Amino acid sequence: MYSERKMLYAKLEQEFNSKILVYITSDRPNLSAQIAPDVIDYFIDHLDKIGPCEKISLFLYTRGGDTSAARNIVNLLRMYCEKLQVIVPHKAHSAGTIISLGANEIVMTKQATLGPIDPSLNTPLNPRMADGSPYPVSVEAVKGYLEFAKDELSISDSASLSAIFLKLTDFVHPLVLGQVYRSKAQIQMMAEKLLQNQVTEPDKKKKIIEFLCSESGSHDYTINRREAQNELGLNIIKPSQNQYILIKQLYDNINDELLLNRPFRIGEINGAYSVRRCLLESIVGGSDYYSSEGIVTQGIFNGQAAIQNKITFDGWRHDYASDSDRIEVNNGEEDIVYERGTDFQT
Repeated sequence: MYSERKMLYAKLEQEFNSKILVYITSDRPNLSAQIAPDVIDYFIDHLDKIGPCEKISLFLYTRGGDTSAARNIVNLLRMYCEKLQVIVPHKAHSAGTIISLGANEIVMTKQATLGPIDPSLNTPLNPRMADGSPYPVSVEAVKGYLEFAKDELSISDSASLSAIFLKLTDFVHPLVLGQVYRSKAQIQMMAEKLLQNQVTEPDKKKKIIEFLCSESGSHDYTINRREAQNELGLNIIKPSQNQYILIKQLYDNINDELLLNRPFRIGEINGAYSVRRCLLESIVGGSDYYSSEGIVTQGIFNGQAAIQNKITFDGWRHDYASDSDRIEVNNGEEDIVYERGTDFQT
């Protein structure tokens, strides 16, 4: 699949007059992935091979992840280019929106959406779900619980409010609640710093941050191109028809490989499997991918039908077949020669 996408990367680079870097985190049901710190070293490897340049376009698809990793990605990208552009083919939610805020401009298709950036915390002290996994604690969910008591139920005396807060601590550890407050302040400060490359007016910045951090009402709220541009005031670029066709072709190719719309069902497997959950690709950097691999055995165990899933690998791999110091790619009109940067960039 990467061999097919290289031609699309070359065409997009010509269309946007930039260097294309593609970062995808799958939201495939039952086998999704998120933006995480473990991708940073792979970003560095790609950027060192690309070298410092005038403009980088990050083709981004994600439902979110670690906010600190998102900020780190933005800061890293900006060290290698004068102008940062984010191309959103479909979804760039939560931490993906944070990355988009740090760009000079955001290219959004008709179906592209951004989302709120209020963080959800996952810590060892979080409440537990039925399967034992931690239940994410949303900043806005905690705020909504307390505001419901005050505004909807009209509870105002300090004794009753104290009792309501203590009831909350029966389900959410006090240290998690403290981290919730710190996270909200941190995300607002982070958004203000990132927006300086896209929005300069203080009042407009404040409006954007307030909406993305609290006024949207729900973490699942989606922001389309028109709302992002006209109501929030972000620097949104509408792709030309030819650019849209290329963006859609690239997204469809990635979708075919990662099977984003097809749930992963372990019961449909009998034997070895290998599933890609993230992609990080460029023409000169080749293809890195996060892979989950295992062996499924279906049979009768202790007199009952059962499925055993033995995980054999879960992490990043590099496609060495994509490596070459001198790459020739046809963009549909001519052969373009790419050469990797060889010096470590500081």
